[in-house]
Amino acid sequence: MVATACLKNQGNLPVRLTFQDEARFGRMSDPRACWAPAPNRPMVNRAIIREFRYEYAAVSPWDGDLDYMTLEKMNTENMGLFLKQVSEAHKQDFIIMVLDGAPSHKGKELEVPENIALMFLPSYSPELNPAEQLWNVLRRDYFANKVFDSLNAATHQAENGLACIASNREALKSLTNWSWISAILKTK
Repeated sequence: MVATACLKNQGNLPVRLTFQDEARFGRMSDPRACWAPAPNRPMVNRAIIREFRYEYAAVSPWDGDLDYMTLEKMNTENMGLFLKQVSEAHKQDFIIMVLDGAPSHKGKELEVPENIALMFLPSYSPELNPAEQLWNVLRRDYFANKVFDSLNAATHQAENGLACIASNREALKSLTNWSWISAILKTK
């Protein structure tokens, strides 16, 4: 796989390593433990409405850069739109994008831009993908114990959360640049 990626980088562009994932966010509430002054018991509203959108994200652990996009569905067409956005945002780089083996990532109709090579993680190994950490932070800091009046309000919350996460590159590097990933940088 790495050899294929190197062959595709004909322009000898600088390499940008990214990890990609997507997750659903919407109106399903996420009740979590919280504090209340003694002797009060915390009260948390709850919504059981199954409306959601998908957040697509790709993080570059080496520099803490985050690309993201909100889309209605998780499918091959939308994955192609996200790849196009990432490609255009980093025209000067050759992007090695590491991702899971979801069907939408492997569809025959998927249009992969020239400056992107896809590398797939082993099956059932989300613990190898640092992009998964984004969703933990987003759920904990922006969705826990919240109820939204509309799907648009939930989407706005997710996009604001991702914008805040993206604005702190050092925190993103700390969250995603695991020792085995930084070791790749030292050998390149």
